[in-house]
Amino acid sequence: MKIALDVMGGDFAPQNPIGGVKLALESLPAITKLFLVGDPAAIEKELKAQGVSSPKLEIVPASQVVDMADSGLDAVRKKKDSSISVAVNLVKDGKAEAVVSAGHTGAAVTASLIKLRTLTHIERPAIASIMPSLTKHWVLIDAGANPDSEPAHLVQNAIMGSAFARHVLGRDNPTVGLMSNGTEEEKGNALCKETSKLLRHTAGINFIGNVEGHDVWDTPPDVVVCDGFTGNVILKNAEALAHSIFSMVKSEIKSSFWTKIGGLLAKPAFKRVHTRTNPDEVGGMPLLGLRGITIIAHGSASPFAMKNAIRQACESIQHQVGPHIEAAATAHSISLHARS
Repeated sequence: MKIALDVMGGDFAPQNPIGGVKLALESLPAITKLFLVGDPAAIEKELKAQGVSSPKLEIVPASQVVDMADSGLDAVRKKKDSSISVAVNLVKDGKAEAVVSAGHTGAAVTASLIKLRTLTHIERPAIASIMPSLTKHWVLIDAGANPDSEPAHLVQNAIMGSAFARHVLGRDNPTVGLMSNGTEEEKGNALCKETSKLLRHTAGINFIGNVEGHDVWDTPPDVVVCDGFTGNVILKNAEALAHSIFSMVKSEIKSSFWTKIGGLLAKPAFKRVHTRTNPDEVGGMPLLGLRGITIIAHGSASPFAMKNAIRQACESIQHQVGPHIEAAATAHSISLHARS
């Protein structure tokens, strides 16, 4: 498997991306080539500092870096030799099978959309995030690619999320819920109400209706659909809340001798819960709906998270969800034309 890595993307670049490369080379034998895209001098310096060397590595020069202040569109138009643009070009040209970046999400989405193009009958790509709950993992889509969406886009999110849940998570007939402020049909804003009407008549989608915020952490459907603004708020709030709760529990455990003893006894359980809720375990989120594979990692991703983002790229190459999404979207389009 050949993967392009945006080494200059992220809050701790190039250290953490290179740290992820080191871990990936040790644990992911399916990788045949890792293209390290960015400033060659900076990459070579970091490879030497971390003692990373392999014939599987190839440095690809890129003279520009996207700043967080750049807009996604300007980053692509004005910085044509940025590390993310060069990395996506490797996928476009067939040299790499997937691209991984922890950099500017808007730039990664825009570069991928412009250069790779969307699948047939998919208007906009969407970020799929695998989320934890008390009972199972579920798919949040869109987790941040499109803050402003129309009802048709959310229907496409449902189609993409269902295909992902079916072929990656192994759910035979994945259930789909629409994020809203109440389970009743009349609840929600104009976007939710119109999307709900469309989803109830979308062939091939096992739509169960609206879901609320508390539902997704207890007994969620397999796929939760929303616009990118709402999804990104849910994602970041969940990550921050999990971190805060663990910090509060740790503080309380240290407050007395007896709670320290209890904490030692419960330590294995705490570790298991931390593993289930730690976003670093997932590493990256696939940008679905494109003619190519883009994995978006957190800007603050640790080396462990970067390794898992690269693993996500390998798994995406293996699963090849794109053709399944295109087939489902085409069937939906044919169904719409038959009804009209």
